[in-house]
Amino acid sequence: MKGRKGFTLIELMVVILIVGILASVAIPLMRGRIDSAKWSEGKAIMGTIATSIRAYVAEKGSAAIGTPTLAQLGFSSSDLNGTYFTSANFTWAITASDPIAFTVTATAGTGITTPSQIVLSQAGTWTETP
Repeated sequence: MKGRKGFTLIELMVVILIVGILASVAIPLMRGRIDSAKWSEGKAIMGTIATSIRAYVAEKGSAAIGTPTLAQLGFSSSDLNGTYFTSANFTWAITASDPIAFTVTATAGTGITTPSQIVLSQAGTWTETP
């Protein structure tokens, strides 16, 4: 018989097995990257809120302590809405005005599994809650 061209069934099964092993390792790694990318939208909005809080405290001084509304910070209700986050996902509080102390908290938005919450402080530190 002449030489046959093509792959045997065993060779094809080995290739499928290898692809399956690679996929089982890669999918969990990619899932974490997807959540991280979604959180980047939330962190950008948190940074915008922090900038507004700094301007609000500079304008109001010691009267700024507390929780200003969206309107007081210069936002309309839809300004903080993104693909994965809405204004309902964010809370903030000003605890001191001289020196300024505040926190901005975001809870996980639509389709985000981990972390469940991230907090931004006035010092620019991010704290994640699993």
